[in-house]
Amino acid sequence: MNDSVASIAEPETVSDPFWQSDDAPDPIEFGVLGWVLVFLRGVPLAVLVFGGFFVLLGIRLFERPLFEVQRPITPFISQFVCRNAFRILGIGFRTSGELMHERGAVVANHTSWLDIFALNARKRVYFVSKAEVAKWPGIGWLARATGTVFIERNPKKAREQTHILEGRLKVGHKLLFFPEGTSTDGLRVLPFKTTLFAAFFTKELHDIIYVQPVSVIFHAPKGQPERFYGWWGDMEFGPHLLKTLGARRQGWVELIYHAPAKVSDFENRKALAAHCEQVVRHAHALARLEK
Repeated sequence: MNDSVASIAEPETVSDPFWQSDDAPDPIEFGVLGWVLVFLRGVPLAVLVFGGFFVLLGIRLFERPLFEVQRPITPFISQFVCRNAFRILGIGFRTSGELMHERGAVVANHTSWLDIFALNARKRVYFVSKAEVAKWPGIGWLARATGTVFIERNPKKAREQTHILEGRLKVGHKLLFFPEGTSTDGLRVLPFKTTLFAAFFTKELHDIIYVQPVSVIFHAPKGQPERFYGWWGDMEFGPHLLKTLGARRQGWVELIYHAPAKVSDFENRKALAAHCEQVVRHAHALARLEK
């Protein structure tokens, strides 16, 4: 097994798989208006997400046998759902920078489950996720339907999973992963883990693949803590969703697309990961200072 394949199978050592804040999460407080907003936003959002899900499944019935791994239609459904989810929630959405046209992957910092909607809203991407997510009720079904690539930390499957990543990249899929390996409060960018960067250094991909870093910055609603949209540690999805739905005022999310980095310009996965981290971290810090 070569080094790039082996590194996919061997997770980097961490003391805790989830980032934890020194301060407890902010309490969730709802008044009558908050519950009204939960209903007014939640019902249309559920119709949008699950309606889009069933339409996507219906189209996949003929898209898959006709085009196999290619998905010429269904990514547009995911993009439509994600764009309109922000309209329903009332969260502002702004982007800057050019989208990558070369074959390759996208990497971004990770704040919340809202990142998935944000990053899908502008660019048609396919997420790379840990295998456990596939078993989560609801979220796992959506992830499977939208073409998520699931990775197991199992040495016996390393070569197989490397071939899957290679195949998806070669046909032009933009694979997206979060190198921090966990979500945060949105006030910081954690060190990028280098594990998945190794897949780009195989003989088949090294000279043809680019990686585009993206900074994701959430700006809290006026009067709320800056980490309002952060979702980390052992915070449960349900309460965080309710807090987002019931916010009287909403903030906005900003995506900054940076220049793609050509893999062959870097000596190894660590150098590539360090470059992407630096670019994302610098823009993230500047955007927060300029607010």
